[in-house]
Amino acid sequence: MFDKDIINPANDKAHDNTELIKNINKGQIPDINNRQIFHNHTLCAQFLRNFTDIDILKDIQPEDIIDESDTYQAYLGIKFETDTVKRIHIKDLDFPLYIISLIEHKSNVDYNVAMQLLKYMALIWDVYGKKHTDGQGNPRNKEFKYPPVIPIVYYEGANKWTADMHLQDRVFMSEIFKDYIPDFKYKLVNIHDYTNDKLLSYNDEMSVLMMLNKIQTAEDLNEFINTNSERIAAIMNNTNEAILETFQRIIWNLYMKLNVSPEEAQENLRNVRTDNMGYWFENMEKMDIQAERRNTAEARRELEEERQALTRERNKVKQLEEEVRQLKEQLAKA
Repeated sequence: MFDKDIINPANDKAHDNTELIKNINKGQIPDINNRQIFHNHTLCAQFLRNFTDIDILKDIQPEDIIDESDTYQAYLGIKFETDTVKRIHIKDLDFPLYIISLIEHKSNVDYNVAMQLLKYMALIWDVYGKKHTDGQGNPRNKEFKYPPVIPIVYYEGANKWTADMHLQDRVFMSEIFKDYIPDFKYKLVNIHDYTNDKLLSYNDEMSVLMMLNKIQTAEDLNEFINTNSERIAAIMNNTNEAILETFQRIIWNLYMKLNVSPEEAQENLRNVRTDNMGYWFENMEKMDIQAERRNTAEARRELEEERQALTRERNKVKQLEEEVRQLKEQLAKA
């Protein structure tokens, strides 16, 4: 029987962001990783409802989620800042459901994610079995069933995801031995598969965060700024302080990537909860986003000039080789 009495309360209700306000004033905002985003159960519930395509999760609420990441990473003897393990309580079910999420924010694809997920899945089942050793709950009994474990990869990289989606595809000669090799398919959530309009249609904070995490170029930034600012402002005005702090940290990190001066970043960051989203990126024309465009164009021009110079040199070499060949033929005839 799943003991829902031990479910921890949502960890994002009452929240004191006094320290963050001090840090904003000093221009010192702590970095944030995506595991911290998924640690917020309101954001996690929004993600599971909207992006897993699993009907049984459509009504999941923050209070239904328990974070057990540290527990299983301790068993494995590892500490990955981007891995999360959630135990989910589903209404009217007597057993839990587990969610494993690996968060890939690098541009390079990790081709071993299926094996990483398998380690967590096997461990979850092993621990679950050891906790049920009495009566019909004994794993050695025919009636015993292990809980479902849903593996998810959340990908933010700009490159196309090209890793195999099935575990068996990572095993040599799996076509011949497929009956003897365990297999599963993980769910891939690639933020670049969603337009900003599609994300905004979910009308929640997690979707706006995903829009922000999509920003990697000047074009991405302009697309975000041109998105429906009134709807985003309505979402922000209704959010709680814990999620607001997450937004502020992500936007601060974005400012730093764009080489915004700390003074301008501090001023803009105070406007995250204003009605005008344009204040988030106020005075952007002063920042390096336009310089980035010019530098990119200049780099492309220089690269093309180098390519043309290399082609000319190669042609000269070919011409000299031909002249040498002709000279050897003349000497041979003499």
